[in-house]
Amino acid sequence: MSLDFKQIAIKAAKQAGEIHKKYFEGDTQTKEKSSSFDLITIADTEAEKKVVELIKNNFPEHNILAEEGRYEKTDSNYCWVIDPLDGTNNFSFGIPMFCVSIALVKDNQLILGVVYDVMRDELFLAERGKGAYLNNKKIKVSDADSFDKSLLITGFYYDRGKDMIGNLEAIKVFFQKRVVGIRRLGAAALDLCYIASGRATGFWEFKLSPWDFAAGKLLVEEAGGKITRKDGQEVKIESSYIVASNGKIHQRIIDVISNL
Repeated sequence: MSLDFKQIAIKAAKQAGEIHKKYFEGDTQTKEKSSSFDLITIADTEAEKKVVELIKNNFPEHNILAEEGRYEKTDSNYCWVIDPLDGTNNFSFGIPMFCVSIALVKDNQLILGVVYDVMRDELFLAERGKGAYLNNKKIKVSDADSFDKSLLITGFYYDRGKDMIGNLEAIKVFFQKRVVGIRRLGAAALDLCYIASGRATGFWEFKLSPWDFAAGKLLVEEAGGKITRKDGQEVKIESSYIVASNGKIHQRIIDVISNL
């Protein structure tokens, strides 16, 4: 892989992070998007503009798939998948748990993933076949092989119907199976980074969009973990129910949620 891809992705992530920090300490200018639960801020739009501008200046023929904007499709076999601010609701309420997520896909295969949490100055990076890193130090998934050694993470989509009910049922079952704990952090890209770095053992969430999980997917895989759909099948770059883990408890998570 050209080092330019990695260098540009890191540069774009750092620039987006500076925009996050600027507005987090000032006026977030929050608006509703699809519902009162789905918010957008000026930092979302400005960060996406900066990331897309940098990518297009360097790779004008590449495709862009991003959360906030729609971009003209090209014939390129490269596509950048961008979430300019994952964790917008946290951001808009003053909770410092959010990030930028940038992934590069070639011929429908993830080859690069970068997630940057500016508030902790943590940059997660994965290149296909080269491992996963946090601030240049190699990371790997947890060694936990049972629920009673596992911390899980979940997320709630904006749906307030059966998916929410199913997720709450899953939480109840996992606690009955004596997991150490369950967290809801509010930023799926960071959730997956935490699986990759061994901070948590398993993760599940309904209806994630490609920009939510693309970079995190590669990080989990390159750190030795596993990520699939709810039915255990391969996760493609499209909206999906995501299950991620260290691999050792993966099927046990699926066994719990598959019947809900």
